[in-house]
Amino acid sequence: MRILLAEDDRDTRQFVERGLGELGHNVAAAENGEDALHLALTEQFDVIVLDRMMPELDGFSVLKRLRAGGVSAPVLMLTALGRIEDRVDGLEAGADDYLVKPFAFSELAARIQALGRRLAPASVTTKLSAGEIEMDLLTREVRRGGKTILLQPREFRLLEELMRHAGEFVTRTMLLERVWDFHFDPQTKIVETHMSRLRSKLNEGGRTDPIETVRGVGYRLRAA
Repeated sequence: MRILLAEDDRDTRQFVERGLGELGHNVAAAENGEDALHLALTEQFDVIVLDRMMPELDGFSVLKRLRAGGVSAPVLMLTALGRIEDRVDGLEAGADDYLVKPFAFSELAARIQALGRRLAPASVTTKLSAGEIEMDLLTREVRRGGKTILLQPREFRLLEELMRHAGEFVTRTMLLERVWDFHFDPQTKIVETHMSRLRSKLNEGGRTDPIETVRGVGYRLRAA
């Protein structure tokens, strides 16, 4: 899922961002309310995580402006304020869930996953297919010719991007941004290494490689 994380505490922000990334999510992070509001109004997110107390613009104000601006993405609000009244205020302002600090990352991740599932039947594609490859975005299962293929989170995200653009070339830069959320070239073989592992798993048993590589252009998953 594409997740917006707005948290002013650097250690908390980096910890949560890293953890969600390891689960295969694409995370955009903001350290203040103004940046969070701008990102949420100009980009699409599956789930938004808002810290209530942030500089420049607090999470409560961000939430109200998002709802007034027509942003319907589910919002999970983080706060150190644990009173019932505070939770009610947040929910009435348009939050979909409320988590009090300190929190366990596993609970945060589970709540985010639950919020993402709420929109799935109505507006979010939950299954992808290209040729004999099938992907279920909810159960995170991948099959080729009916056989289950076990992928690591980054391998899953890599294949997801290729499947969403089946038949089209996806560049290395696009993959760095969408799968690893890198907006710079890390000067490593991270894309090539994960692509090699993905291919090895997809092609196990001598199957034909469905991924085409064109040097200087990118990668393309054959649609049929």
